[in-house]
Amino acid sequence: MNKIVTKCPACGEEMYITTLKCPACDTEVKGTFYLDEFFKLSREQLNFIKLFIKNRGNLSDLGRELNLSYPTLRSRLNEIAKILGYPTEEERIDKMEILERIERGEVTPQEAVKLLKGGE
Repeated sequence: MNKIVTKCPACGEEMYITTLKCPACDTEVKGTFYLDEFFKLSREQLNFIKLFIKNRGNLSDLGRELNLSYPTLRSRLNEIAKILGYPTEEERIDKMEILERIERGEVTPQEAVKLLKGGE
């Protein structure tokens, strides 16, 4: 079975499904169905998630099974989290640092908003 194409090969925009069909009775449902973020993951990334769950989130056990180092596992997990729309560890750390700077009085809340939006 082929993987669903999630990006338009011509322009790169997000694709969506317009028809669902039952293979047993040929019932069709038409509409606009958007793809879940998991469809954006590669087959390798999906296998990683399956093994991650199999190992109950234990990166040490996962590392032994895949023969990969802890930093490599963290990197792959962060990559998957980013594809799924979650902030990376670096982004979370940056936000915490900005909040700590407000607490220490180094920046005003208004300046912090600019920093959080990516400004200097």
